[in-house]
Amino acid sequence: MADSRWSKQRKVIMYVHGGGYVSGSCSDHRGFVSKFARFTGVSNLVFEYGLAPEQPFPAALDDSVIVYNWLLSSDYKPENIIIAGESAGGGLCLATLLALKESKIPMPAAAVAISLWTDLTCASDSYKTKNRFSPAPLNSWFVFSKHYCGEALATNPFISPLFGDLKGLPPLFINSGVNDELFDDGEKFIAKAKNAGVEVTFRPGAGMVHCYPLLAPMFPKPPMP
Repeated sequence: MADSRWSKQRKVIMYVHGGGYVSGSCSDHRGFVSKFARFTGVSNLVFEYGLAPEQPFPAALDDSVIVYNWLLSSDYKPENIIIAGESAGGGLCLATLLALKESKIPMPAAAVAISLWTDLTCASDSYKTKNRFSPAPLNSWFVFSKHYCGEALATNPFISPLFGDLKGLPPLFINSGVNDELFDDGEKFIAKAKNAGVEVTFRPGAGMVHCYPLLAPMFPKPPMP
């Protein structure tokens, strides 16, 4: 039997992978997640969730909530859990918080969202003005959104957290590349979260593209000015 004192002290990062809700897996995110584990010194859990179009909304959200509840049932305390994710995983990370809030499930200590996708209506100008910088195929976000939403409305807060009631969310750390076509969505979400009284730390990446922190060390560090 595990030592109860150790169980109460265990910490974990629940990592929600990206991939536009249509792709992504534990295997292709192993390298990214291992960096979180290495540099934080904290255990990380990455998991498979239902992918569209075969499994549209709410499959991914339901799976994320199930995994979080499993952590709670495994003696991880809410204050020792952080939920993190990138791209669609960043949006799903935030949607999971909204689902936990609605179900009155204890919130994690904080959340981290990288290049977050918060609005699946894809209404921001940056989808048109910044897509030339994107590593994703042209207009792919509109296709991903259609597949994931299925018969649900893209304005559903559990699909697009930007439309949710953000009051009561835990502290958030958000990172997004300025040249990312999802950048405007992130800015809108941050403004709404702050207006709702949420503690938000935002780190914009000047000249950076979608999910750029995950590309290291693929490219050399730029010289200091």
